[in-house]
Amino acid sequence: MGKYRITVDTGGTFSDFVCLDEATGAIAITKVPSTPDDPSLAILQGIETLVAEGRSPADVSFFCHGTTVGTNALLEGKGARTGLLVTAGFRGIYEVGEQARPYGAAIFDVTYDRPALLVPRSRTGEVRERVDFRGEVLEPLDEAALRATVRELAAQGVESIAVCLLFSFLHREHEERVGAIIAEELPDCNISLSSEVLPQIREYYRLSTTVINAYLQPMLARYIAKLDGRLNAAGIATAQKYIMQSNGGMAPFAAAAKRAVTTVLSGPAGGVAAGAALCRSTGIANLITFDMGGTSCDVALIRSGKPALASRGKIEGRDLAVPMMDINTVSAGGGTIARVDRLGALEVGPQSAGAAPGPACYGRGGDMPTVTDCNLVLGYLSADNFLGGRMRLDAERARAAIERNIARPLAMPVEPAAEGVIRIIDVKMEEAIKAISTMRGHDLRDFILLAFGGAGPLHAGRIARDLGLAGVIVPPHPGVLSAIGLLISDVKHDYIQSKVTPVAELTVEAVEAMFGALEGEARAELQGDGFAASAIRLERALDMRYAGQGYEIAVACSADALREDGIAGLRKKFDDQHRAMFGHMAPDEPVEVLSYRLRGSGIVAVPPMPQFKPGGTPLAAALRGRRQARFDGVSIACPVYQRERVDVGMAIAGPAILDQFDCTTVVCPGQTARVDAWKNLMITEDAP
Repeated sequence: MGKYRITVDTGGTFSDFVCLDEATGAIAITKVPSTPDDPSLAILQGIETLVAEGRSPADVSFFCHGTTVGTNALLEGKGARTGLLVTAGFRGIYEVGEQARPYGAAIFDVTYDRPALLVPRSRTGEVRERVDFRGEVLEPLDEAALRATVRELAAQGVESIAVCLLFSFLHREHEERVGAIIAEELPDCNISLSSEVLPQIREYYRLSTTVINAYLQPMLARYIAKLDGRLNAAGIATAQKYIMQSNGGMAPFAAAAKRAVTTVLSGPAGGVAAGAALCRSTGIANLITFDMGGTSCDVALIRSGKPALASRGKIEGRDLAVPMMDINTVSAGGGTIARVDRLGALEVGPQSAGAAPGPACYGRGGDMPTVTDCNLVLGYLSADNFLGGRMRLDAERARAAIERNIARPLAMPVEPAAEGVIRIIDVKMEEAIKAISTMRGHDLRDFILLAFGGAGPLHAGRIARDLGLAGVIVPPHPGVLSAIGLLISDVKHDYIQSKVTPVAELTVEAVEAMFGALEGEARAELQGDGFAASAIRLERALDMRYAGQGYEIAVACSADALREDGIAGLRKKFDDQHRAMFGHMAPDEPVEVLSYRLRGSGIVAVPPMPQFKPGGTPLAAALRGRRQARFDGVSIACPVYQRERVDVGMAIAGPAILDQFDCTTVVCPGQTARVDAWKNLMITEDAP
């Protein structure tokens, strides 16, 4: 019987590991440099470190991985050579897309161009068949012509094929037969059917999502198979091996390999899940999660303890329509490179030094100044206590890189140049936070900033002050919080079925019949994942809109509420929710149901977050010394504390720096940090 749970979150610079002892609730953490060419190598290295501390691989009962393999393949254009099959006459759907430019800065970019198609027209084949909007067959599938088309794609060397036929969400048989014929003609080819990936109305989004799945599936499947083999060889043979999904839930290795598109936000989703758990344990209602790592910064909004979710999003301009955490990502991390452009202006990002060669201070060949180099030169980071002393930072290399590339071209001293870099990166991250909060009508004074990631707590105090947030909370292990989020996530599968019906024609029996089919599918899959019926939770919702609208909103539709309130109650709930979201409603206008949504969750039992009592240790016992740190142009002899030694209930007046193995926290002048009963640091502004 296993007794350890191990989770790993792979980042651009470091891979973070958490090991939970199920018997005692004790948590052990470690970090190792990422290996971008093969992330599984870093995973094995981290597991070896944990095993070397006295744990047996045979005692590992649970493994979960937050991965960026699919994301990076999509961003870098390194997915599979993919073909596409569409209904005859509709070859242009993918190319035309939304027929609109993106919102935001791209509107003013005269050089803007859409991202290249993952499947060009030359690898797009047409299928002779036709189904109408009622799901009735107008033209039967021409199998002979289809076989010829598949052979043409085979001649072009495709290893994966996406199939998206019109109205296949109402009539799956044609796509299923197309898949069977592809399997006959190309036995080794990966196949993604839109009626399985996303049986939802709106053919472009269904097509784009299916293409992304087909593009990523072979690579992700190979990676998961390799990782599984290496874990088994290392002695970790548990059946509970999971990949984090974009929706904040886990999926077994086999399911994740098949639904690659659901993993594109696998990495940052763990941190948001951990934020929601922190809300539940501490009673804090509203958080902005602020995850700043080595290459990027991910922010998300949690209101009333619930993370914001989206049913549609974009990754580098590519549309996908799967349930996902509503996460805003910007290229701002510790490894983000600063330079002076040809016009003499200081710019920071989007390029990153990554794990190799890394910042100049790592001494691995990097010669461009990064945000980490600037934090070191300004005194925020310790040169000899980084990663608990396991990695020494070279302050002279950092200073030389800043002087050569920034200070000298701008004719200014090194320290002000470093401060300028930090100010620019802070503003970039502040804009990302405003995009998910104030620009959507939220008042940031009602929110606390949850700072984590290897670099988040370094910057959080200044950002919270600039934006007027209620404060900052830094968890006990901020550098590995995303990996901790993997420990406390449930297995989640999302199901959807579109069928457009006017609410006036809807009956309770019809709604129950639609949900009944989805619930049967969910229960069967979760029981196959090993969950007992008592550990399965089902959540239902309907996508509804006023007739003629181009968008819809998801309205919760529990069986009890539907039985008690009927269709009239459902209609009222939609009107009320529409008014809450948009400030108006139209109770006399007809309403339509577009899609039926179901989330099936397999509940994973986790121990509660422990609370601690003061041990009577004085603050002076945690003081490591003092070092010069620069705040707003002034160098101050700043006290440096070892965070692990700071007792519950202690208050630390800023300016102060708190070092720990996985992170460094900066408390600005005029702020105070207090340690709560869960050993979180609560940073607030001092009263004027």
